[in-house]
Amino acid sequence: MKQKKDDKKNKELTGAEIFLESLVKEGVDTVFGYPGGVVLPIYDALYNYKKLRHILVRHEQGGVHMADGYARATGKPGVSLVTSGPGATNTVTGLATAYMDSIPIVVFTGQVPTGLIGNDAFQEADIVGITRPCTKHNYLVKDIKDLARIIKEAFYIATTGRPGPVLVDLPKDVLTATHKFHYPAKASIPSYQPTYKGHPGQIKRAMDLIVNAKRPVIYAGGGAVNSNASKELTAFAKKLKIPVTTTLMGLGAFPGTDPLFMGMLGMHGTYTANMAITNTDCLIAIGSRFDDRVTGQVEKFASNAKIVHIDIDPTSISKNVEVDVPIVGDVSEVLKDMIKAIPAKTKQKGREKVIKEWLSEVTTWERTHSLKCDQPKDARIRPQYVVDRLYKLTKGEAIISTEVGQNQMWAAQYYKFDKPRTFLTSGGLGTMGYGLPAAIGAQVAFPKKTVIDIAGDGSIQMNIQELATAVDEKLPVKIAILNNRFLGMVRQWQELFFDKRYSHTCLGKKPDFVKIADAYGGVGLRASKPAEVDKIIKEALKINDRPVIMDFVVDPKEGVYPMVPAGQPLNKMLLV
Repeated sequence: MKQKKDDKKNKELTGAEIFLESLVKEGVDTVFGYPGGVVLPIYDALYNYKKLRHILVRHEQGGVHMADGYARATGKPGVSLVTSGPGATNTVTGLATAYMDSIPIVVFTGQVPTGLIGNDAFQEADIVGITRPCTKHNYLVKDIKDLARIIKEAFYIATTGRPGPVLVDLPKDVLTATHKFHYPAKASIPSYQPTYKGHPGQIKRAMDLIVNAKRPVIYAGGGAVNSNASKELTAFAKKLKIPVTTTLMGLGAFPGTDPLFMGMLGMHGTYTANMAITNTDCLIAIGSRFDDRVTGQVEKFASNAKIVHIDIDPTSISKNVEVDVPIVGDVSEVLKDMIKAIPAKTKQKGREKVIKEWLSEVTTWERTHSLKCDQPKDARIRPQYVVDRLYKLTKGEAIISTEVGQNQMWAAQYYKFDKPRTFLTSGGLGTMGYGLPAAIGAQVAFPKKTVIDIAGDGSIQMNIQELATAVDEKLPVKIAILNNRFLGMVRQWQELFFDKRYSHTCLGKKPDFVKIADAYGGVGLRASKPAEVDKIIKEALKINDRPVIMDFVVDPKEGVYPMVPAGQPLNKMLLV
């Protein structure tokens, strides 16, 4: 009996088999993939392989977005597998999307045999060179002896420090060669050592500023979600009674229904959040990167404030905005130490009275300029009203993905996110076509949860072929299309800044989304009047075995407000 076990242990596996066994060792349960010539050895090994679930996507970009949505919703790395050449190059937009938003995915691409690399072989592309600017790291595996180690390192790099996408390029001869399988217990990369604990001296400096501030504001970004720091962020804000705003990527890191929450800041942020940033004397930036959509005119961004910045990536600190107290470390770990550093009594110098006055000012801004989604009965459907009804009818418990444009901003403004990892959107790159495949990835991870893609009629068409994936897998993803028959955000800019010259932004009444849903084997529903909105949402929520398109024919003239024109300071908002 012992001899048989030893024989099995010493058995040589093909590179394709080592690849699959390595994924299992890494805890992977799902692969989003599309087969092709050079990865056929892997797909042959997958034929009767029971340890992994493979989701057949309809386009490689969609597959990477699915892995991305899976990763955002679960916190675990998403995995995608594609073939060489155009299969590999089709992953670039998905990789760039994940890179900009710091999402841990590992993408495996096929490659021509090592002896043909550089010879312009059929379906050859230098995907390592092509993706170097939009991956955290990438590998070309040249020897089967290195395969298991490289896969271990790929997952380690993708999920540690500031997360991000890693690409591993797999030549066909590596997949067909044989070698004994040994998966390393841990990755050892001496040159890569992320800092997790914040410097005690810097934490003390930060806390001295914060507890003595008169108008403090917390500005949290996607790093607060990625580091699973929602609990610590909420505790820190509540203990010190500091109002909170988040970036688009940070939504859900702090409860959206909490009285201290001011909503999103930036170009389409709330009046309250933008005014608070303008008037703060102490800004605590947590896992955020001060991107241009947040800061507006940099010189006037929090210009009266001392700035504390916590981030695990040292290159993000003082990159766009000079800060006073930098703290390099994991957001969750640093916040734990900052909570411990809160003085037992924070009433020195009348702090309680001062903070009460500050919160009263914040409340006044909220009361006088709150977001509204009123819906006249005899008017066209307002898109804001649709998002509000989705929120109320799902009781805020859905996982929401979005496409990019007006639909994305209305979702951020009118759906209240109380939990992290419930809002999936392309923030940094602004990728149209992201929402549907991301929703599919989340639905695969959480089959019992309600997952809704809030979409525009322009964005949804960029990866609409993934409806076939949802139908085949019996995934009840809901797609709420805010159909204004325009490229809505571009139209809004043309209206405001280009003298209403609507150049090539009108999409018209094509296609018929209800018929498209039916053609793919899903369900199509349409609302053209306000009275029909609740009815079709309720009907869609009952369907649990296939995707549903809800086509809401909304007012094409509706814009996203507030809006800070490009290059203007945050307090110079257009409100109507």
